[in-house]
Amino acid sequence: MANKIIKLDPGYRPNAEEPFMNERQREYFRRKLMNWKDEIIRDAEDTLTAMQSDTDSHPDLVDRASSEGDRAIELRARDRQRKLISKIDAALARINDGSYGYCEETGEPISLQRLDARPIATLSIEAQERHERREKIYRDD
Repeated sequence: MANKIIKLDPGYRPNAEEPFMNERQREYFRRKLMNWKDEIIRDAEDTLTAMQSDTDSHPDLVDRASSEGDRAIELRARDRQRKLISKIDAALARINDGSYGYCEETGEPISLQRLDARPIATLSIEAQERHERREKIYRDD
């Protein structure tokens, strides 16, 4: 499938009046996902630079412990961001294969409002709620 350049007006927002997941909507979400991924990567690079420059040895045990705690928190946040990038890449793959925007459980369209708020969503709100209820039931056992 050849990459065709789709022009979007700067204020364009997908709406229910147009066909679901038409070229413009797919391009809107593709750009949104790519921008999000780029932002995460920039933040990660900034964090890495800051962590590398913060190699001061702290003679005080409390300062050292605080610094190591901060570093551990930052590394956990970066791990969550790494997992998020995987989800973004999966969403971009779904855009390419034509399955983006459709619920993995029901096959029904996911609302544009949900996709705009959470562009990596794979379930409709109803399917997500069912999934969370089942998860809560099994977790409480």
